[in-house]
Amino acid sequence: MDETSLRLLSTLIKCWMKRGQQKRIGSPRLSKSQHLIGAYNWRTGEIIYTLCEKKNSEAFCAFLEHLMDSVTSDNPIVYVLDNASYHHSHVSKAMIAYYEDRAWAFWLPTYCSDLNPIERYWKHLKDNACANRLFQDISEVVNSVVNVLTTQNDFSSSERFLFQKT
Repeated sequence: MDETSLRLLSTLIKCWMKRGQQKRIGSPRLSKSQHLIGAYNWRTGEIIYTLCEKKNSEAFCAFLEHLMDSVTSDNPIVYVLDNASYHHSHVSKAMIAYYEDRAWAFWLPTYCSDLNPIERYWKHLKDNACANRLFQDISEVVNSVVNVLTTQNDFSSSERFLFQKT
């Protein structure tokens, strides 16, 4: 599981353009953002997520509660967590301890968040939902992201992001 920020400011990624006609995307006047907390289910490829205004202990704990309510498996859950400060707060540690009979926290080494598989999904999400587009409002960004997440959670979709498991 991990958090990512969705911003109104668009990013350009690789794309085809006619020679001499570089693609340009305008910039919004205000920089607004929304945050997404999500967990990648390694077995199914499903993303369990929630949107929040701030990345903090309160949002993290609310997400843990949502995650544990969403998962019905009898098998224990393993969360892969980076070392964000709000993951180590007293409130967050208490919430992790509350679910220790059903879940286990695996802490990544410091400054190694790229070892977390969901980081690759965040790149896929932003490339497909946000890149090379100009949005008028942050709600349009959120709607685009939710559409990609809905596609990911549709098990019959051919556009799902899946890790090769060998």
